Amino acid sequence: MDVLFLNPMFLGAGVVVMALVMGREYDWFNDQSRIGYAVALSMLALVALLGKVSNGANLSFSIGPFNLQPSEFAKFAVLLQMGNFLSNDKREVLHKDRFIRGLLVVGAPVVLIIAQPDLGSASVLVVMAVGMMLVAGARFRDILRITVLSAVTVGVAVITGFVNTYQLKRFSAFFNQNSHDPQLAKYLYQGRNALRAVATGGITGKGWLQGPITNAPKDIPVQWADFPFSAVGEQFGLLGAAVLLGLYGVVLFRIWRAASLARDTLGTYLCVGVFSMVLWQVFQNVAMTIGLMPITGLPLPWVSYGGSGLLTFFALI
Repeated sequence: MDVLFLNPMFLGAGVVVMALVMGREYDWFNDQSRIGYAVALSMLALVALLGKVSNGANLSFSIGPFNLQPSEFAKFAVLLQMGNFLSNDKREVLHKDRFIRGLLVVGAPVVLIIAQPDLGSASVLVVMAVGMMLVAGARFRDILRITVLSAVTVGVAVITGFVNTYQLKRFSAFFNQNSHDPQLAKYLYQGRNALRAVATGGITGKGWLQGPITNAPKDIPVQWADFPFSAVGEQFGLLGAAVLLGLYGVVLFRIWRAASLARDTLGTYLCVGVFSMVLWQVFQNVAMTIGLMPITGLPLPWVSYGGSGLLTFFALI
């Protein structure tokens, strides 16, 4: 399997989307944020009714040969709405009433995404909101509350059956990685092979397309979306992995620099939101590949094969 997972067609489309977004001042997007937010909520609600079922989850619409994943586009819409909401308050401290209203802004799409169920994408929105509200002056105890609220929301989703057995098995496999339970075998299989691929890559790797694990499609199912880092680790080794993570570090530094130089609080909040999402997705994807986090299916930004995610991250950047 080729280590280059990007779909050239979506890569080209992503560059066009990025150019179009760059052609507008972010004030224009801010003016459209409520419309975009309403559209995102509508799409998330519709996907539960009309979405394509995969592994027991309604995550996307099937449009001919393409799958449209609303939770990816919701990242852009919720970011804009949160930025709009927070920038309207000029006080240095985010007071409790504003904090609670901010929770409602992010809470509605998070609940709809958990209902799909897609815990990974829901966690991205929560991390984004926490980052933005922290910079907006939220107090530590309020941040603690959103953390507890998120945990309770997930707990309620599990109890009420919103989170299906497939998702729960993934968490069970994470906490029992050395288990020989046949019911967990298929959930442990790809995680173990992904970790083995990275571990056997050595310093310089086995060479492009020369990885025996990452070039066998059955060894790491859905590698193209969930585990592209395993291919980097096996084929390019520690050096290749370090280069990739270093590039993400450069991107994150530039986003943070843009946040500090923004002409107004709206620009700062938007940059902080993008920073939080990129940082969390990179961390989560790499960590689940090496067994430090549960497998949630979050793509690796600009690397994983997937049109919706690629277009969204080009728009964000």
